[in-house]
Amino acid sequence: MPIFIGGAWPYANGSLHTGHISSLLPGDLLARYYRLKRENVLYVSGSDCNGTPITIRARQENIPPQEVADRFHTEFQNCFSKLGFSYDCYTRTDHPQHHEVVQKIFLTLLNNGYIYKKEMEQAYCETYDQFLPDRYVEGTCPVCGKQARGDQCDYCSAILDPGDLLDRTCKLCGQPPVFKLTEHFYLALRQFQQKLERDVERAEQKQSWRQNAIQLTKRYLQEGLIDRAVSRDLPIGVSIPVEGYEDKKVYVWIEAVSGYFSASQLWSQETGNDDSLFWKEDTITYYIHGKDNIPFHTIIWPAILHGIQNPALPRHIVSNEYLTLEKKKLSTSKNWAVWVPDILERYHPDSIRYFLTINAPENRDTDFSWREFIYSHNGELLGAYGNFVNRTLKFIEKYYGGLLPESRVDRIAESLLPPLYQKTGCLIEESRFKEALEEIFTYIRSANKYFDEQQPWKQINGNPAGCETTMATCVAIIANLAQLLEPFLPFSSKEVQQALGMKESSWKVIYPDRIQLSGVKPLFERIDIKQIDEELKRLGNPS
Repeated sequence: MPIFIGGAWPYANGSLHTGHISSLLPGDLLARYYRLKRENVLYVSGSDCNGTPITIRARQENIPPQEVADRFHTEFQNCFSKLGFSYDCYTRTDHPQHHEVVQKIFLTLLNNGYIYKKEMEQAYCETYDQFLPDRYVEGTCPVCGKQARGDQCDYCSAILDPGDLLDRTCKLCGQPPVFKLTEHFYLALRQFQQKLERDVERAEQKQSWRQNAIQLTKRYLQEGLIDRAVSRDLPIGVSIPVEGYEDKKVYVWIEAVSGYFSASQLWSQETGNDDSLFWKEDTITYYIHGKDNIPFHTIIWPAILHGIQNPALPRHIVSNEYLTLEKKKLSTSKNWAVWVPDILERYHPDSIRYFLTINAPENRDTDFSWREFIYSHNGELLGAYGNFVNRTLKFIEKYYGGLLPESRVDRIAESLLPPLYQKTGCLIEESRFKEALEEIFTYIRSANKYFDEQQPWKQINGNPAGCETTMATCVAIIANLAQLLEPFLPFSSKEVQQALGMKESSWKVIYPDRIQLSGVKPLFERIDIKQIDEELKRLGNPS
């Protein structure tokens, strides 16, 4: 069964923060889980290196946009690698192959009658004598009255054009822009209204999209889709493949989402595998992003797929709400953010993955609190999971010379593990990752209770056979936890698997053979709670 997982493409104009990782991490959880099930998985994403934010940053630093894109693309790759993201292909939108694929999609839509030309008014800066990208125009959202950009309002998720904004100003010069007539290409979104209505109706029946995606998409459809410009006068990007229009660029709305297709084909070229298997009607597709990206994945991308007659429509939309920081909205300009390169320097990647999963904004906004992060690490990862692993393996090392005794296992392993795999797997497939992780940690707490009730430190002398059963049971639990937790905590899971001599992992109950332990080390170290105040001091500090 082919499983396609597409993670949203972060703009390569600044460092990643915990808000980005919170919305992207579900993709890796899914990919790792399905690989454990031996399914055929393709997990792709990349850096958006064509976006307007990059040209803004390049202008601020007085360097070419390419330098900005290169710097942050490299940084993203390093961060994703350190966090254990297991992309099959992580590429970039300025890759020549991406440009070719986007141009081919554009021409297919044009030839199929879904793209047409018309004159439009585009914002123009008289100070700098240039047409303005939509994001260069800022003002008041006509829908909710909050501050917005000329392409989208982050507060109410309205898709906008610069002309829709009230009190417009140019981001370059601070003056109101003028509007000049220019010819552009439009995507005939109106033609897809009925097809997209059927798509969202099907998703609602199957409950395969998050509720925020269903509600927002239905709102757009009820308001009635309008045709949208798909070309712009931009300095960088994919050139329009039509004679006489080469100076214009394909607009980000269809260019960036087409990256899922280009990344898939790049993976095929680089590995020799057939990517067409992942673009069929029976493909199980997951699209992973924050709620600000919902319309691009539930309206724009499905419209493109319908327009090029590709049947692999988005089956699962995994759209997280927002992650706040210490009860306040993230603000990169005010340095009110937890930057990923920074947090990775001081904390275990599994601690970050654990907290951003157990505290994920799956159905509502949630808050990143340094106090909760550190207490969560000490209480759950170290106190519950790490403690159970350490006390069991240390006991075997001390009393059995590190050699696991042969014995039957108790009910807590034999009877309770199979339904735990089944329930956790179903929750992961339904994108309910927080509940899945909670199920596993409920079981871990019961395992600790089992250890305490059996009292192996007394059994070793008074009931040696019972002690052997206790230890065999606890090791069986640990081996299976290393598999159950592998999607969530890949680094510590690998440590446990190596300690137990496990050759490979899978999504089914296993009972380890006789093992020889030596030099057992704790999985996690305690974090001093004084660190909470240290981290709070860093927030909002320009340095």
